[in-house]
Amino acid sequence: MGKVITLLKLLPKMHQILLCFLVLVTLIIVILPSGDPHASKDANSKLSGTIKLGNGDQSDSSNMSADKLAQLKAPLSFRTPTPPADLLRVERKSSDPTPQIEPQAESSIDELTRQPAQKKHVKHFKVKSGDTLAALFNRAGLSSRDVYEITQLPKAKKNLLKILPGEEIIIVKDDAGELLQLSYHIDPISTLVIDRDPKGYFEHISQKKVDSRNKFSSATINNNFWNAGVSAGLTPNQIMQLATIFGWDIDFALDIRRGDNFSIIFEEEYADGEFLRNGNILAAEFSNQGDRYTAVRYTDGNYYSEDGRSMRKAFLRSPVDFKYVSSSFNPKRLHPVTGQVRAHRGVDYVAAVGTPIKAAGKGRVIKSAYNQYNGNYVFIKHNDTYTTKYLHLKKRKVRQGATVKQGQIIGTLGSTGRVTGAHLHYEFIVNGSHRNPRTVKLPKSLPIAKSEKSKFLALSKQIMAKLQQDKQIRLASIQ
Repeated sequence: MGKVITLLKLLPKMHQILLCFLVLVTLIIVILPSGDPHASKDANSKLSGTIKLGNGDQSDSSNMSADKLAQLKAPLSFRTPTPPADLLRVERKSSDPTPQIEPQAESSIDELTRQPAQKKHVKHFKVKSGDTLAALFNRAGLSSRDVYEITQLPKAKKNLLKILPGEEIIIVKDDAGELLQLSYHIDPISTLVIDRDPKGYFEHISQKKVDSRNKFSSATINNNFWNAGVSAGLTPNQIMQLATIFGWDIDFALDIRRGDNFSIIFEEEYADGEFLRNGNILAAEFSNQGDRYTAVRYTDGNYYSEDGRSMRKAFLRSPVDFKYVSSSFNPKRLHPVTGQVRAHRGVDYVAAVGTPIKAAGKGRVIKSAYNQYNGNYVFIKHNDTYTTKYLHLKKRKVRQGATVKQGQIIGTLGSTGRVTGAHLHYEFIVNGSHRNPRTVKLPKSLPIAKSEKSKFLALSKQIMAKLQQDKQIRLASIQ
């Protein structure tokens, strides 16, 4: 080793540096582990073409393609070499917001999304006469176990065990024929939905969104009130509701005249954009024999005139829905049976046997009995001023001493006692004197509460203005 050093010192200084450099490169090549021999060879060949030696010579690049040269001259992108996919897993530290990257998991998700989705088979089953849920499920290819498990659900038990002919149950199955979902329309708004998952069945009620829209309608009476209501597009329930609202002021059997007219604004309800049903009457105007009556529905559900007086009077104008009056109030009438002059101190209303008789007002039943003249009869004392009497009933529905509300059914129309035909004899007594029930001035109705009056008047002004505007538009359209 000493001789080698001595010999090295005898060489020129430039040769010493070159020799040391070559020894160093040799040691690096020997010490570092080698990978692919071909790769090493390529690397060495590239290295030998780019490393400057001590004398400043550079390998020839005349054989390098123009594209390759351009790549080498391009700015560095500092791109990190990508390791094999199976080694790419970045663990996120608590302070590192970058999510963990797992290409293997992403590959699995992509593979799942490429698979075809599970097919669903939907069938509609109509409930037949005599059907039970078990029979319908049997037609649907489901088991008795399915029936049992579903009927253990509270909402399903309440609704599905009462299915009626004509109703429909929708069954959804998968490819294997297993039940995925069942739906049943409880009503136009609500649907019972039963789903199945690996844990079993679960249920919920799906509710459609209901929107309310206002609609205007009007008509002039040419024949009768009912036909006018039908021509205005009102349902039977709406026609009866309108008659009830104004029933304390207008006798719809006797007071209606040709040329009378009415206008109303009422609600229409829609479920998910589809018409569902007619709602409440919100405002109405009725012209009868030159008199104008108005009604506005308030938030308490009651109707008041446009200035805030309740439409509900202390007494009904007539206690029965009748066809006609067979005998009016007449102090000098000849009795139809005896032929003698005897005052007829009430009004006889003719209607079908069994027609309900209503209490004209709130009060206490002071008589509920039978005799040969009155037949079955009921007397009601409303207060120290007013008493009403109801004669010739087929049946009595109240007992003596009972308290009744206005409109409560107290009996049914019949022909008991001394009569020539079925009718209700109705008497109205004020301070002990008989008055004509059709013309007597009834007690005034109470106004709306003072605390609500300002709110009501604001509502009334707005909706009645809208009603008048709609009337003008309707008149203009038919002229």
